[in-house]
Amino acid sequence: MFERVLVANRGEIAVRITRTLHRLGIEAVAVHSEADAGALHVRVADRAVPIGPAPARDSYLAVDRIIDAALASGAEAVHPGYGFLSENPALAEACVAAGLVIVGPPAAAIAAMGDKVRAKALVAAAGVAVVPGSVERDLDDDALAAEAHRIGFPVLVKPSAGGGGKGMRVVAGADEVADQIAAARREARAAFGDDTLLVERFLATPRHLEIQVLADTHGQVVHLGERECSLQRRHQKIVEEAPSPLVDDRARAAMGAAAVAAARACGYTGAGTVEFIVSADRPDEFFFMEMNTRLQVEHPVTEAVLGLDLVEWQLRVAAGEPLAPGLGELVPRGHAIEARVYAEDPSAGFLPTGGTVLALHEPTDHPGVRVDSGLAVGTVVGSDYDPMVAKVVAHGTDRDDARRRLDAALADTAVLGLTTNVGFLRDLLAHPDVVAGRLDTGLVDRLATGQGDGDSSTQAPSWVVALVALWWLTGGTDPHHPWDRRDGWTVAGGRTTTITVETGGTTHEVAVGPGAGADRSVAVGDGPSMAVSLSPLARSADDPEGASVVVDGRRRTVRRAVAPDGTWWLAHGGRTWAARVEEPWEAHPGDRHLGHQGPVLAPMPGTVTEVLVAAGDQVHHGEALAVVEAMKMEFTLRAPFDGVVSAVHASAGHRVALGDAVVTVDDQADDDATDGDEPRPR
Repeated sequence: MFERVLVANRGEIAVRITRTLHRLGIEAVAVHSEADAGALHVRVADRAVPIGPAPARDSYLAVDRIIDAALASGAEAVHPGYGFLSENPALAEACVAAGLVIVGPPAAAIAAMGDKVRAKALVAAAGVAVVPGSVERDLDDDALAAEAHRIGFPVLVKPSAGGGGKGMRVVAGADEVADQIAAARREARAAFGDDTLLVERFLATPRHLEIQVLADTHGQVVHLGERECSLQRRHQKIVEEAPSPLVDDRARAAMGAAAVAAARACGYTGAGTVEFIVSADRPDEFFFMEMNTRLQVEHPVTEAVLGLDLVEWQLRVAAGEPLAPGLGELVPRGHAIEARVYAEDPSAGFLPTGGTVLALHEPTDHPGVRVDSGLAVGTVVGSDYDPMVAKVVAHGTDRDDARRRLDAALADTAVLGLTTNVGFLRDLLAHPDVVAGRLDTGLVDRLATGQGDGDSSTQAPSWVVALVALWWLTGGTDPHHPWDRRDGWTVAGGRTTTITVETGGTTHEVAVGPGAGADRSVAVGDGPSMAVSLSPLARSADDPEGASVVVDGRRRTVRRAVAPDGTWWLAHGGRTWAARVEEPWEAHPGDRHLGHQGPVLAPMPGTVTEVLVAAGDQVHHGEALAVVEAMKMEFTLRAPFDGVVSAVHASAGHRVALGDAVVTVDDQADDDATDGDEPRPR
């Protein structure tokens, strides 16, 4: 076995790999970009090597820098994790040339399965059914469009290289073909450096199942059962489970045999995953989609039900050890479900978010629950990398037990300082179709947002607004000292205090009744009066500040952190809200919003990749103005109404923050009424 291994990755997967390395008594070497110098994966490693600036191409994607770091640190092997270089044959080749061991398959297997066109032909020759689609490489846009017409709409256009759903586009009809092909090429080029595309039949209500395979260097290949990965947004998984509620023993054996055949066809070694698309109403009919030549994000659910450590087996295979007898005959014990925690806003179409983690509470003490996280207080989540920041995994006696445990764990999760999808995950797990196991890859898109009690949006419910006002009024002061109170004390006694609270883009006037403590009558806007009381919670040094809150008789636990700019972040039940309290001496928020109402703002922090208009251009409602890319995802900014472009604030390559103005469009009808104030970038 190795004595020292370099982990060529970051975030939660680097932390997770390091955990296994330490359990096996192996030194872990971390690599990091300048932006990640203080990241958790660096802190938990035994050694750390800087490898360049934040853009991944200059650090985590730079093969030569990874090899130099491994040699300088004295590592014997390199574990690529997933993402970045994990499916790049150049890293495997460079490791061999430098005398290092790659903890993964050989370069030839990575190359064969990394090219989806070649992979389909290879596995088809081995007798594995494949999705009908294009079979030639390097098709130009016209040839791709012709293939789409031949196959029949709807079709799926996707990159030949890479994975993770990047660049995949569903084309519903002929009028969308040109635009979707162009967008897919841009995303594929940005994510993988290769804009080769293929087109294949799109199944209307498919389920996404995958088989975990494990192969050693002695000719043994086994499968370790299936995982259900049908709950996705933007073709990226958000909830996975094992075993699948769809698959019976016969279907499992058939898919397992096909996965083993695919692995043998490319000379695979190590841990890998063969992905299939399955008809929801015909689980015995499955088609090969692709093979991921690496560890999968969702590997913990397989580990949970089989009692294995797949990273350990990756290391053992890389060290030349044979697979243990009976490994492929293990039977799943119970059920496991994993939820991916993303820095994104479900209420805004799952757009990536960002920020600094001000306070953090993770459900590490829940029975049957595992947390793989790359977060710590002070972690800066930016737009340079994938928005997934953690995973919460629950193992139970059966599917319903696992689902309930996962929901409870998510309810006890608080990431303060940025918006995440945790509240949406809870809503999704509670949906009747998910509870019943009626899953398909389009379910999340159909559900969109706003499930449950509506608290999954960034707009805080009235009880949270009331709490903010009361907490601000009574927090940090001595309520019994007349000169140290914010509630307008007079000799004649207290009086009702009006406080302005802004959250989710909405401003609320909150009336807090008189009193001497944190037990008041509170009314939000024209709403009914609520009886609100709060008391601070005892906490350890690692816990966020919290309070026990009772609103009209209902008790809740709320955690809070205040950012340096004065923004309040509050979390309850896995949901997080940002709020600002307007100090009495501040100007009214309405006074700050001057100028035209036509600035088109960046919906996420990222990089402008394309500007499609110039000042003076006439545009129509819905017309594309610019394209912003963040975390390998594109978002097209469109004209909010018919008008004229009065200003372009950014050019291609320009980095923008959330809410920055990119283009300003003036409504022609308002030209004569303008007051002359120019809109300003935020």
